[in-house]
Formats: sequence, structure tokens, C-alpha cells
Amino acid sequence: MLQNITLSAEKALIEKARQQAQAHNSTLNSEFRRWLAQYAENNEKTTDLDGLMNRLKYAQPGKVFTRDELNER
Repeated sequence: MLQNITLSAEKALIEKARQQAQAHNSTLNSEFRRWLAQYAENNEKTTDLDGLMNRLKYAQPGKVFTRDELNER
């Protein structure tokens, strides 16, 4: 079910965005819905990345290895 929302922007910006959408054989509404879906998905990916980084924060980068340690096999 679609729900209406109200947004505010400069009139010139809205007109420019409408022209851009029209150039892509689309509408401003459909472009906004596409953007909103991508925005929501990116947020989920960021949350996943944050979780991964939290699980890996025990690893401390920056250890300096000696020449012998680097050459060990």
C-alpha cells in the first residue's frame, strides 16, 4: 500500500528534477520511490558493516613485525 508524504524543496530544484526524470522516461514520484528503496537498503548494509566491525574489533592493527617474524614460514 502506498502512503503519501509531503516534502519541501526549492521550486527550481523540483522543476529540474522533474525534467531529469522526464528525460529518463520516468516521473519524479517513481524516481523518489527508487531512491527511497536504495536509501533504506544502504542503511541495512551499513548496519551489517557496523556489526561486522564490532565483531572484529578485537584485532588490533599496527603491530610491527621484526625481519625474522616476516621471514618465518
